[in-house]
Amino acid sequence: MKKIDFANIFLSLLALVLMVGCSLSAPVSNRISGVVLDGNGPIEGAIVRVQASDLSVTSDASGLFEIGDLEYDKPIVLTAWKSGYYISASEEVMPGSKDVEIHLTAHASEDDPRYEWVSAFSSAGQEGNCENCHSDESGTLPFNEWQLDAHAQSAHNVRFLSMYAGTDLEGSQSPLTRKGYSADYGGFPLRPDPDLPYYGPGYKLDFPETAGNCAACHLPAAAIDQAYSIDPRTVDGVGAEGVTCDFCHKVWDVKLNQATGLPYSNMPGVLSFEYRRPPEGHQFFAGPFDDVAPGEDTYTPIQQESEYCAPCHFGEFWDTVVYNSFGEWLDSPYSDPASGQTCQDCHMPRVGTNYFARIDQGGLVRDPQSIFSHRMPGAADIDLLRDAVTVNVIAQEVRGKVIVEVEIDNDNTGHHIPTDSPLRHLILLVSAYDAEGEALELTEGPTLPEWCGLGDAENGNYAGLPGKAYAKILQELWTEVSPTGAYWNPTRVLSDNRIPAMGTDLSTYSFADPPEGEVTIEVKLLFRRAFIELADQKGWELEDIVMARESITIFAP
Repeated sequence: MKKIDFANIFLSLLALVLMVGCSLSAPVSNRISGVVLDGNGPIEGAIVRVQASDLSVTSDASGLFEIGDLEYDKPIVLTAWKSGYYISASEEVMPGSKDVEIHLTAHASEDDPRYEWVSAFSSAGQEGNCENCHSDESGTLPFNEWQLDAHAQSAHNVRFLSMYAGTDLEGSQSPLTRKGYSADYGGFPLRPDPDLPYYGPGYKLDFPETAGNCAACHLPAAAIDQAYSIDPRTVDGVGAEGVTCDFCHKVWDVKLNQATGLPYSNMPGVLSFEYRRPPEGHQFFAGPFDDVAPGEDTYTPIQQESEYCAPCHFGEFWDTVVYNSFGEWLDSPYSDPASGQTCQDCHMPRVGTNYFARIDQGGLVRDPQSIFSHRMPGAADIDLLRDAVTVNVIAQEVRGKVIVEVEIDNDNTGHHIPTDSPLRHLILLVSAYDAEGEALELTEGPTLPEWCGLGDAENGNYAGLPGKAYAKILQELWTEVSPTGAYWNPTRVLSDNRIPAMGTDLSTYSFADPPEGEVTIEVKLLFRRAFIELADQKGWELEDIVMARESITIFAP
């Protein structure tokens, strides 16, 4: 009789049991399937996403979805969104799960003007105040950055308010605008009386009986339902928070003229936005992510598109285009969707933070490249200005003269330099000195205009010096005051030599050659926020920002 090897049989059975046990405990799939529904049944075309990732699929005609390439043993949360709905989320589910249901809830399709704005500041004591969740010690969360941004200061900007009121910073007000009379035109404005104290122009000097439309951009939460009736000096509460968080995240779309791609000229600021203020008992926040859940949040692509900036960065007054950084971008190669850049790419750059809400308040770690900064650097940001253009200088001695060529390339900005406020301008200063430090005489080449300041150059008065100024110069039609920032009056563009995106300006200067020795050429490009005479009238203390500086030494034979 053959002897039975019980030991080997036992080992074989044990191996089989272990193998079966392992196969039973291992996940059967790295995929999850399910359906997206609302109260009426399945939803086609919903984006289903692994939350805080770039892994997503779209539900089919039956609302079904299947998403794969998941880690076998890692639970995940799925979100779903479709236009017209709040974002919704599943509970945590494991790969291999089937029949997962995600239920979407439609948000209101109309804007409710009865909505009361929520303050950005936690001091307001509301659960939804932005600071509660979007601020921490890192300083890189949206509330922290927004506080430092010009949009947060728009209601309290002293230059804006003093221009509106016609005062200086001490509150002294210029006299009301004098009026003349013509049988053909009726009343018309006259220049200020030179014998009376003058603290610069002001909207309320020219139109004391109206509020104007300034609040339509500077105080949008206050002006949303009454764009032409808000005096910026009288607003308090959330309306005085400038371009505040709750306002921006109630924007659903932008209304543009399809023929031009620009806002309509009679629809400044708030009039060119489409909103979704929610009805009582609900909230509504629109943002650039389609996976922010739970909560009454939704996604809108407009916040990642330059068109979002258009209503307040295009302005036409009395048929004269005054503000036009959006239109300048639109006319430039930067607006090419295949190779260009949006406003947000430069003015809401990624700064490396990997969350935009505090982790202890439900924030999620994300790809830093998906998170836009709310610091929004602009004309007050020195680093941005210094990165805006490239300045090249060539200097040589030619037949008894020192020839200097200065080329300014607008190679890193998606609009004209400078842009928006017609008060802004660039000043190019070009100087040549002999070995003793004495300035050489300019024999040929441009010099700076009077509006660069008459007087001592040490105090920023550069009129008559070698160089060039770049500005959009407006002239008031009736008074012929120029340059003017009072564009609420009828004006015309007297000149505009600003440098467009991808454009280049070349200027040449010829200086008398010294008998012999070294010649030093100094070139500076300055950004000036306002014309020096106006700044003096208003009492604005503004320092020129050096955008570029070059120094070259050559030898005269």
